[in-house]
Amino acid sequence: MTENQVLAGLGLIVVLAVGSQLLASLLRVPALLVLLPAGFAAGALTDDVDPNRLLGDAFSPMVSLAVAVILYDSGLSLDLRRLRGHTRRVVVRLLWIGTLVTWAAAALLAYPLLGLSRQAAVMLGAILVVSGPTVVGPLLNFVRPRERLQRVLIWEGSLIDPLGGILGALVFHGVVAAQHKGPASQVGQFAISVAIGLAGGAIGAALLWLLLRYVPLGEVLGTTVQLGAVVGLAAACDVVRDDTGLIAAVTMGMALANLPGLDLPARRSFFETLVSTVIGLLFVSISATVTPHSLRHVVLPTLGLVAVLVLAVRPLVAAIATYGTDLPRGERAFVGWMDPRGIVAASTASTFSATLVAKGIGGADKILPATFVVIVATVSVYGLTARPVARRLRVLSPARSRPLLVGGAAWVIDLGRALCSAGLDVLMWAALPGQREQIAAAGLQLAPGELLADASGTGAELAGVTVVLLLTDEDDFNALASMTLRQSAEGGVHRLAAASGAHGVVAPYTGGPALFGSGLTRPELNRRYEAGARIATAAEGAGVPAGHELLFLVRADGTLAPVTQAGRPEPRAGDVAVVLLPRTAASPVPSANGG
Repeated sequence: MTENQVLAGLGLIVVLAVGSQLLASLLRVPALLVLLPAGFAAGALTDDVDPNRLLGDAFSPMVSLAVAVILYDSGLSLDLRRLRGHTRRVVVRLLWIGTLVTWAAAALLAYPLLGLSRQAAVMLGAILVVSGPTVVGPLLNFVRPRERLQRVLIWEGSLIDPLGGILGALVFHGVVAAQHKGPASQVGQFAISVAIGLAGGAIGAALLWLLLRYVPLGEVLGTTVQLGAVVGLAAACDVVRDDTGLIAAVTMGMALANLPGLDLPARRSFFETLVSTVIGLLFVSISATVTPHSLRHVVLPTLGLVAVLVLAVRPLVAAIATYGTDLPRGERAFVGWMDPRGIVAASTASTFSATLVAKGIGGADKILPATFVVIVATVSVYGLTARPVARRLRVLSPARSRPLLVGGAAWVIDLGRALCSAGLDVLMWAALPGQREQIAAAGLQLAPGELLADASGTGAELAGVTVVLLLTDEDDFNALASMTLRQSAEGGVHRLAAASGAHGVVAPYTGGPALFGSGLTRPELNRRYEAGARIATAAEGAGVPAGHELLFLVRADGTLAPVTQAGRPEPRAGDVAVVLLPRTAASPVPSANGG
């Protein structure tokens, strides 16, 4: 290929990857639904988007290193200390039962349906056990199931990706080792591969732990160091022994996630920017290598495999995994209707199939196109049916807002009671034990004490929360928390205004409009409340009476519209107003309505 053709091909891959993700975001559909057809169509319509021609022998190693980056990031989410409570039992069962049953079923079906050799069928079965948060997360955001159900599925997806990656790498080395004569040689070759991957991962985790803990790297350099360590160690392991880098990468991520005394400030940037870009580029590139000719004799048999996986295997796994738990019947059924395949399945299929074809494994050339069909079919089926199924099973989250109030002052507790009386499901968090006791005594739901710390890492712990209201007496905490949690709640994150002329470290300089009208700052709210003002609810009719301060409008559909310094929401018929009553109006009423 000429230099201009190479430039055109690489540029088109990048444009398709980013453009597909942008289009998927606008359409509110999983990115896979756009990335896969875009890459496949580009590969079929033009020779410029052909990674094997563009990169030659470098394409397969680059895919392997890209998968290592993704698996490392997935491993970072495996802080097993945070898998507790009612989700642990279901998630653990889904992992080990789902892996074994899906692996066995897919391998047994692929052998006769696709005409694969036993080794290739076992490899395909191992590839198809993975799902992943990059697919499940967008689907759940679109469907919006109940909070507990969403947590179970997010945890399963976050854990199955790296564990499935390890399984795929181990099975691959087992298949390759099976070509050697004698069981002792097979076991020996397999053990060597595992040992190299684990040793590389341990070395990489130790180096990163030392650097991230004792060297002030910052967010940008911290991300760069992680990327360099993952790529370098994965490449070194692959040089020593083929495809051991994947084991090393996921081992590094899992180790860092569970080592004590380590914070990863660059985790958010690493995941949201680098991994998102890598995923888009990989899907377009891998899809472009799947030719219409390679799918000719694979599509129908693979669709039969998909039908069994979707209609029989996953429901069976979910029934066994949720048996004897406190999940209602509808939630159990929905767990059985959510198991799409994603980027790790495509990447591992691309990485392993080429090597297996080169080693003469029968039917290995069908692994990648079959995986492609499974991904497209499962994402399409679940993406198009998940919301109607959730609605029929009655497992959708209520459309009404679920605010999280952070703070424990008396007026904040009364605000929580007022919002409850307006029909909202209020969640509260406070740091001081006395404040938490007062919140519980008021009959309000307390969030776990570590909620904000967990949310600052991945955001998963804010599942179900639609808006965060930061109402503590610490202006700098409110400002810093608003910056950290800005992407964690669908309805936004709002904070109290600092006192006029305050000399805080962060609060006076943090962008974004603060809550409530001009002059209604944190100190002013506390002063008025101590003077006898109270918070109450009233139907929004002729408007807020003179002397009353409008704080929020609870819309007729249950959404919460706050007053901010940027403006106040326009009242509508059926709204409930949450207002601050002056002392004279509040004196007959000791607390908020409904309290």
